Amino acid sequence: MNKRIFKIPLLFIGFIFIIMGLRWIFVDEPWMLDRVANEERLNMTFEKLFSSEINETLPGYLKQIYRFFGLWVSIIGLFIVSFLREKFIKDSDIRKSLLICTGLTVYLALIFAYIWIPSSPFIYLGLGSVILHSISIIGNKKI
Repeated sequence: MNKRIFKIPLLFIGFIFIIMGLRWIFVDEPWMLDRVANEERLNMTFEKLFSSEINETLPGYLKQIYRFFGLWVSIIGLFIVSFLREKFIKDSDIRKSLLICTGLTVYLALIFAYIWIPSSPFIYLGLGSVILHSISIIGNKKI
């Protein structure tokens, strides 16, 4: 039971990362997934940003950047999920390393979101990930 308290929340975090990453990879205009927060950060609409002749190639560049970002987010999710196999969970050093790396990712992403894009709906996802990570910490202590 204690292994489940450790494992299941981290599985959710890993799958959230995989799904988010895949969305950034496959959505045609990934910057629109967080449109309100991005336009607030830019202090202009995307229509205005893209209307200038100098910015006509910007959508392609943003798509490329978001796709690479999505790739890395998905890979982080895959790492989290792959390190939750039974033989890894038995090793307390691996569990601690997984908790530290996942924690740094989740907590720092949430802090950065609050600083740079406070109106983003992804903040709620970040808060949920912090709660899940905290549950895994409790589960780790009980193993």
